[in-house]
Amino acid sequence: MALASPVEKQRLAQRYQDEVVPALVKEFRYANAMEVPRLEKAVVNIGMGEAIQNGRAIDAASADIRQITGQQPIVIRARKSVAAFKLREGMPIGIKVTLRSRRMYDFLDKLINVA
Repeated sequence: MALASPVEKQRLAQRYQDEVVPALVKEFRYANAMEVPRLEKAVVNIGMGEAIQNGRAIDAASADIRQITGQQPIVIRARKSVAAFKLREGMPIGIKVTLRSRRMYDFLDKLINVA
């Protein structure tokens, strides 16, 4: 995933600052622009029940999410054993990526405008 140059501000972040923040300040009568909610992070995850039987499913999903986000995902492991699902504590059951600042705005901009 190609990132925007450091000099140019992301299109979505710029629009948020120029259009959304003033509109929210006016609508909700905030005393200060810093009171307006802002995006801090975006978490992209894949929960995979099939990973219990097929260990390579996590690898395939990991490659896919790495391609989509441009960042290495982390493996999520089961916290508890669940006999009904043949799931044991510590087994890999999903993956996630946490995007912040520039990568987050690039990802959200493409998600909103392209997808």
